[in-house]
Amino acid sequence: MRHIVAITNEKGGVAKTTTTLSLGGALVEAGKEVLLIDLDAQANLTIGLGVNPNKTRRSIADALLNSASLLSISRETPIPGLDLVPSNADMLLAERFLTIRTDYEKILSNSLSALTTYDYVLLDCPPSLGAVSLNAMVAAHLIIIPTQPEYYSVNGLRGVLNSIRRIRNQNNPNLNYRVLITMMDRRNRIHNTLNNQIRTTFGEGVFENCIETDTKLRESTVVGLPITHYYPRSRSAHQYRALAQELIEYVDSKAAQPA
Repeated sequence: MRHIVAITNEKGGVAKTTTTLSLGGALVEAGKEVLLIDLDAQANLTIGLGVNPNKTRRSIADALLNSASLLSISRETPIPGLDLVPSNADMLLAERFLTIRTDYEKILSNSLSALTTYDYVLLDCPPSLGAVSLNAMVAAHLIIIPTQPEYYSVNGLRGVLNSIRRIRNQNNPNLNYRVLITMMDRRNRIHNTLNNQIRTTFGEGVFENCIETDTKLRESTVVGLPITHYYPRSRSAHQYRALAQELIEYVDSKAAQPA
């Protein structure tokens, strides 16, 4: 059963793209077929997989604005089982002009309905809650909200959660979310305090696993590989594998529930 996961937070710098790439790599290691979709005009996920957005003629913007099929835009990556729908600067136009189309918030969902070959589709969202992120949330089964255990990042959760409540009421009543704590430094007293506060506040809405700071994660994006394939024995590679397993168990438990 295909599961669509949007990775979003209106605050930048919380490891959304790193999580999309590394979680995708860990899911492929677990035997899943995975499609990554870069929805950000900055195209960091596209760059992180070794694709030059300036030389990319077709991108996710063609699906959103011109009704191109996702299959016609997708491309293989160096990692078997991991495919990419790239982004480029045309996504600036998508954010600007999507809202003039009828039922614009369902365009991505409708495009994804034609895809049946993937187990997981991961949507890397821009650091805003505009028309593109709205499309991702309407299409998704699950929202992953990466957040650092720091005040401004935690405060940014409010906007995402308000959007999720609104989308549940209007478009996607079964939308779920999980908070993912990223860039955690266990030596930092404030990080530990906020980590505990987040878990107390959101309970089961927080992934059990968290992602700690690791310089290897920065290196992996430079070489264009998920951390699981760049430095498979690193701490963060093990943490993203544990996160992937937690996600698989969550999805399997949802699939087992009666309709």
